Amino acid sequence: MAGTAEAGEVRRFWERLGLPGLVDVHTHFMPERVLRKVWDYFDSLGPLIGGVEWPITYRAEEEQRLAVIREFGVRRFTAMLYPHKPGMARWLNGWAVEFAARTPDCLHTSTLFPEDGVEGYVQDALDAGARVFKAHVQVGDYDPASELLDAAWGLLAEAQVPVVIHCGSGPAPGKHTGPEPIARVLARHPRLPLVVAHMGMPEYEDFLDLAERYPRVRLDTTMAFTDFGERFAPFPRRALPRLADLGDRILLGSDFPNIPYPYLRQLQALERLDLGDDWLRAVCHDNGARLFGL
Repeated sequence: MAGTAEAGEVRRFWERLGLPGLVDVHTHFMPERVLRKVWDYFDSLGPLIGGVEWPITYRAEEEQRLAVIREFGVRRFTAMLYPHKPGMARWLNGWAVEFAARTPDCLHTSTLFPEDGVEGYVQDALDAGARVFKAHVQVGDYDPASELLDAAWGLLAEAQVPVVIHCGSGPAPGKHTGPEPIARVLARHPRLPLVVAHMGMPEYEDFLDLAERYPRVRLDTTMAFTDFGERFAPFPRRALPRLADLGDRILLGSDFPNIPYPYLRQLQALERLDLGDDWLRAVCHDNGARLFGL
């Protein structure tokens, strides 16, 4: 776990930019026994992480993790939770209602899965105040363009509630990862406010194409540009001008607490892109604040 030294460096980063703090759209909070199973999977070097060593930097009890992210000065964060089988999403969403009620600085997060009844529990989550949804195509091993999800995507497009979706093929490809399945979703629901997790790694340029085509598509920075991410999915330097041009639709994401390096490194990686302080201010705070009406 990080101490006050790292927290001081993180705070100096956003204070130098004149920001009131950070908005991180990709952090994981979920029922403790579920999170422990996620950590066990990372420890086992399971196939979905491509056999890459992945030590969990912020492995601690929930209250300690909340204390750390608040000490970093993260004003708003998310509880990215996701099912891997039918029947799990509704239960996770019930936990998320309770977590949001006791954690006001966490944006109320919900999830979904292609199954009978998904439209109903997505509507229930919206009625309960969900501010953001998480979809994990790789872990869930499903086609996001499945007809079972069509009505749910329509509800979210109508409500303009963002969906952070892991649909790129990193760190290991799945049967339904990559740009083509999500392009079919957007063709049907062009107003769906998707946030492509991890910048769509490793298919960065394909997902930049989608963001340029659909004005409600955004991308989060989670693990992208870091030394760790660059080892297995380097971002093409030729795409940096496109990244600059989309500066109003790139959002800070970190994967806290499940990252194999200190939180500060994500911020330093963004700074090393040398796209300017205005770009950093937008990515690290202003874009997320605008998206969620902070």
